[in-house]
Amino acid sequence: MNDGTSTADETAEITRAIPELELLSDDALDAIEAAADTILQEVGVNFVNNPEALERWRRAGAEIEGERVRLPRGLARELCATAPGVFTQLARNPARSVEIGGRGLVLAPVYGPPFVHDAGRGQRYATIEDFRNFVKLGQTARWLHHSGGTVCEPTDLPVNKRHLDMLHAHMTLSDKPFMGTATEPSRARHCIEMCGILFGEDVVREKTVMTSLITIGSPLTFDDTMTGALEIYAAHNQSCILAPFAVVGATTPGSVAGTLAQLLAEVLAGAAYAQLVRKGAPVIFGPFVTTMDRHGGGTGFGTPAASQITYGAGQLARRLGLPYRAGGALTGARLPDAQAAYESAASLNDGLLSGANFMLHACGWLEGGLVSSYEKFVMDADRLGVLHGFAGGVEAGLDDALDALREVGPGGHFLGREPEMAGGWQSDIFDNRPFEAWIEDGGRDAMKLATERVRDLLESYEPPALDPAIDEALSAFVAAKKAEMPDSFM
Repeated sequence: MNDGTSTADETAEITRAIPELELLSDDALDAIEAAADTILQEVGVNFVNNPEALERWRRAGAEIEGERVRLPRGLARELCATAPGVFTQLARNPARSVEIGGRGLVLAPVYGPPFVHDAGRGQRYATIEDFRNFVKLGQTARWLHHSGGTVCEPTDLPVNKRHLDMLHAHMTLSDKPFMGTATEPSRARHCIEMCGILFGEDVVREKTVMTSLITIGSPLTFDDTMTGALEIYAAHNQSCILAPFAVVGATTPGSVAGTLAQLLAEVLAGAAYAQLVRKGAPVIFGPFVTTMDRHGGGTGFGTPAASQITYGAGQLARRLGLPYRAGGALTGARLPDAQAAYESAASLNDGLLSGANFMLHACGWLEGGLVSSYEKFVMDADRLGVLHGFAGGVEAGLDDALDALREVGPGGHFLGREPEMAGGWQSDIFDNRPFEAWIEDGGRDAMKLATERVRDLLESYEPPALDPAIDEALSAFVAAKKAEMPDSFM
């Protein structure tokens, strides 16, 4: 049994020894797959402002009408057959490279928020200092396997240049795998060039060293920005999470089965297109799923429908033979409070049991993805140890337990025995001592304990070693690219 214990620098991805939760029957899955084929054939998908994409589809046998692409039944699935079911993403520290797919689960931090929050200063716009702090926290988090991407949006930097500083921070402040930028095709190319400096151009041509998030505009729309970034990454054999943005009842039909059919059609179209760009390009089946909050019009997390779609999408991904992205510590809460804990725990468990291979937003997410929280980052990262322990399964062997019972006998106890004292996951943050001891030590609540944990981790952080010549070359590249263009905040 994997009991969740670890050394401080553990980064090995989770390998499941437990079954996935198979929510939908084979008949239901067959019907959803047939509906997805019908959507692609009859409704089609839009590829906006991208004549080259339309021409690729035309040559592959699709019907083109304006920007609408309709695919003959089975074409997308046939093209997807060349996408790998398992691939390795290299880290600059080879011991921290990860395998994405199969029975594995890779955990990555929050992605995308323009705001940050901490107990001392409250909510505010994120800066590059915040970004670097989150990368440092991710580097120290022993249950986190991946440095992530836009852990917060550094709004103090120009929009057209901030990707350079963000990637530079991942490359220098962490030695875990990281994500590239997909906000504009030229920025994706900069990421490829920077990886050439860090890993070597020959490595980047043949190996996968980045994973990037490609958002599909649900329903059924691929815009030129995201498609352009997908083309750059796929052409260079870098992996892309194909992520329809599913708000059930708003950007998808209101039913679970209807939403799953639409999501499958969208991912099929994106994965197939990546294969048209380069056969064998790695892609991840990665919808983001939330539901409408009928009270305030916002998004809801930890809801039954979101869970059902998460489990169903996992089954569809496995049938398609693609790695699957799902879950995360998702919540609509404004603070790391009870709502955040309930919703995040539900979403984390959904991701694990649905068979996810890559989990974005595994720590730090707050307020529906608008906020990266310092305290929640470390609380979530601590809790990820539970996923490790649970996924390890239970061994059937009883010899040790029987020996212990023979030793202790009736009326004895197991306290103090080394195997019992050493076993099992235990929080590095929360205080579970009796009330009297807790009061005597200051009666600190979870937020206070997490605030202290953030402070301690940042104060003790030490950057991983990096070849000075590579460090200098990366800095020079960033400076040169910034000098080529005027600042833009649009």
